[in-house]
Amino acid sequence: MFQDAAGGEGRRWAAEPAFWWEALDHLGAGLAVVAPSGLVVEVNPAAEELLGRTAAAMTGEDLHGLLHRHPGGTAGAHEDCPLYAALTGRAPAHGGEDGFLRGDGRSVQVAWSGAPVTRDGRAAGAALLFARAAARPEAPEDRTSHVTALEDLTDRMALVAEITAVLTQTLDTEEALSRLGRFLVSRLADWAAIDLCAEDEVRRVAVTGPEGRDAGREAWRGALPAAGPSRSPLVRVLHGGEPVLLGPGEIAAPPDSPLAAAQAGFLHALDATSAVIVPLGAARQVIGALTLVRTGAARPFGAADLALAADIGRRVGLAIDNTRLFGRQREIAEAMQRNLLASLPQPGPLRLAARYQPAPAGSQVGGDWYDAFPLRDGATALVIGDVIGHDLAAAAGMAQLHGMLRVLAWDRTGPPSAVVDRLDDALPAITDVPMATLVLARVEGPEEGPWRLRWTSAGHPPPLLATPDGRAEYLEQGQSLLLGARLGDGRRLDATAPLPSGSTLLLYTDGLVEVPGTDLDTGLGRLRRHAAALARRPLDEFCDRILARMPPGSTDDIALLALRVPG
Repeated sequence: MFQDAAGGEGRRWAAEPAFWWEALDHLGAGLAVVAPSGLVVEVNPAAEELLGRTAAAMTGEDLHGLLHRHPGGTAGAHEDCPLYAALTGRAPAHGGEDGFLRGDGRSVQVAWSGAPVTRDGRAAGAALLFARAAARPEAPEDRTSHVTALEDLTDRMALVAEITAVLTQTLDTEEALSRLGRFLVSRLADWAAIDLCAEDEVRRVAVTGPEGRDAGREAWRGALPAAGPSRSPLVRVLHGGEPVLLGPGEIAAPPDSPLAAAQAGFLHALDATSAVIVPLGAARQVIGALTLVRTGAARPFGAADLALAADIGRRVGLAIDNTRLFGRQREIAEAMQRNLLASLPQPGPLRLAARYQPAPAGSQVGGDWYDAFPLRDGATALVIGDVIGHDLAAAAGMAQLHGMLRVLAWDRTGPPSAVVDRLDDALPAITDVPMATLVLARVEGPEEGPWRLRWTSAGHPPPLLATPDGRAEYLEQGQSLLLGARLGDGRRLDATAPLPSGSTLLLYTDGLVEVPGTDLDTGLGRLRRHAAALARRPLDEFCDRILARMPPGSTDDIALLALRVPG
């Protein structure tokens, strides 16, 4: 199956996690994966057979203490033991004449190789490969070759595991590729370049070199010529061809197309002596290419490096597909959210302003919304809300609640608590939204004032009232359970407060005050101070500066609604 012309079936299998589990299950050597503490996390069937122990009997045990024995059968101390050092992530190591204790009490001589797996520079565990040592004495060179092969396989498995972790740490394509480039240059190549295809265009989206590099060489990023007919290795790979290994002769070959000339110029500028070019994705859906370059003649790429790079390319292709799919869903949700946010009325002398800021790239869009509309009795309704969840379903749920609440508020002239109670009662019958928070408020009073605020809160952050004299306070009354909680038969509460002349009322969602790494009280205190300092600014400037003064790091979208009372 792996010998078909395009390698299609085999490449698709190899891109699936189930393929690798199957491969490990059929691996002839024993494999144990351990945590940084040295405790066993997983073993393959070959390890169970060799050691006469079940996976369940070994999982959670200290591998060194459970298995490792001196030739005489005595247990070895942890101190200065190379196996223990490899298991706990301190250093790679190997051994060829050690004993492992079987479940029946007998010792089996093994050759082993262990390597730590790191993530973001920290030990994340280790992989240990081991096999029964030969019954007859091995020649020193044979033993060295056997152990070296085990060690090489272990190192490559650890490298692939680390790369998978790098690619899954973010859903932002550019950030994922930037991290990948830095990772590969520090471990596998001197330079790395990543090209992506979009319709008829090829773009070099990332170029990464060693520390202390000439930054001018990274000017190779940007649009590349179209991948027209050519025998160039890069063009062949972009058209679904096999991975390519380039030596000095292939690098020096004259280009036969504009894209080939651009690639040749790139390799010559780096003084490349060896390179590999592999597709990103599977043969039937190549979305780009990865070029790895070495500049030293003493260390050219080999066949094993090409196979490893091809595996990396498949994983990168899958990761980019995932981030693109997420990005499309996020764009749809964000567009839906923006289009459903109502235009604001300007009720008499009162002034309203609102802002919606989507979550940063790489984060999921949420279900935040605001609304303001006149009621039948002349009051003005203000709403701020947040549907639980961070996906397209949350944005759709927001649209459902938005419409339902408008209808109920218009239909029933009464306190906000009664409207929200009816909304809560209808929630399970009309929408799939599991839970949501919101504040529903009425601004009441004659056109010439004074005005009064009447509100209820369903588990939402409290409104903030800032006055022109530089004071700001949270209106913490009127708090009740969030929508969908349905705990008990208690009805919701209303609260009232005067709106002084010149004051500013701010309703907001939690993305404005919740920043990773800080507690909620810190965020609320920061917002109160900023609102007090900006209370005399024009309302649009007030909103813009509130957003601008929030610290970076928020992973949530933000909605805010501000009311200015004339003064």
